[in-house]
Amino acid sequence: MPLPSWLGRFNARVTNRVLGPLVVRLPGFAMVEHVGRRSGRRHRTPVLLFRAGDRCVIALTYGPETEWARNVVAADGCLIVDHGRPRRATEPRLVHDPTRRFVPRPIRWALAALDASDFLVLRLAV
Repeated sequence: MPLPSWLGRFNARVTNRVLGPLVVRLPGFAMVEHVGRRSGRRHRTPVLLFRAGDRCVIALTYGPETEWARNVVAADGCLIVDHGRPRRATEPRLVHDPTRRFVPRPIRWALAALDASDFLVLRLAV
C-alpha cells in the first residue's frame, strides 16, 4: 500500500508550500507544474525525479490515482522545473513495475519499504 492519502493532502497543503522554493535547487528533486483537469488552475508539485536520457521517471509514492498524476496524463504532459530550468515533458505513461527497475538500487529498497511500485514516465523536450 503506497503512502496514505491523508498524508498526501497534508503535504499538498503544508509541506509542499514550505519546501517548494527549496526543492528546485536540491539534487534529485524537481517541481512538476500542471493544470487541473476540472479547475483549469495551475498547480506545482515537488517530486523526486530520475532521469535517463530524454526520459524522466517519477515514483508515485501515493499511488497512480493522485490528482497531480491524473492531471499530467489528462493534459498529455507538464512542465518540469529541474535545477531552476523549466523543461516541457510529454507522452506521460503510467507504469506498474514491482521490480522498480526505473530507479537506482538504493531507491528501489526505499520504495519497496513503502510498497510503491507505480511510476510516471515522461519524455523531456530537447
